[in-house]
Amino acid sequence: MILDLFFPNRCIHCNRIIDADLLVCSLCFEHIHFTHFNYFEENGIKEKCKLLFPVENTFALMQFEKENLSRKIIHELKYKSREKAGKVLAEWTTEQLDFKNEKPDLLVSVPLHAKKTRERGYNQLHLFTETLSKFYNIPFDHELIKRNYYSKAQALKDKKHRLETENTFSMTKNISGKHILLVDDVFTTGNTLSSIAWEILNSGNNKVSVLVMAIDE
Repeated sequence: MILDLFFPNRCIHCNRIIDADLLVCSLCFEHIHFTHFNYFEENGIKEKCKLLFPVENTFALMQFEKENLSRKIIHELKYKSREKAGKVLAEWTTEQLDFKNEKPDLLVSVPLHAKKTRERGYNQLHLFTETLSKFYNIPFDHELIKRNYYSKAQALKDKKHRLETENTFSMTKNISGKHILLVDDVFTTGNTLSSIAWEILNSGNNKVSVLVMAIDE
């Protein structure tokens, strides 16, 4: 395309020209710190979740370390209008995550408040979740959980305010007997996921697992 000639896609780390559907070049890809977590076994995110709510299985794609490439990728996704990065991250996830014969029943991503969605133009988790849904043949529901209050970005909050998630979320309908896979971008304190998980667990005889793009340890 003509636009590709004048405005070629570039690696977000080293600025090399790369294919239009990529985020980073092959050299920089080697610098991404993938977790290689086993979804069904004990791992860093499962240990933290278990302190907050009953959890079945957990997976994090990358380590969210200070100044590393995974942090840059997710910031591009969330704050630089690079929505298509969600599809690339989902594709990387499918290369590492195998549900075997224990697929969850439903994928549910952490919602943004309607005002925040309008400001950003998209929910950074939707394309990621929809790509996973198509690959694994698992339905998704972007409307199951509602965020009740508008707030500034988690990255701009201090730790005290990140802990204040009580009554932040609510269910839009009742579900029961389902295994829900909660999808988020970065696991930090786990309080956002915990708030949503308890809404789901208290709504019926449900089970909850967790999948995130990165874990901040």
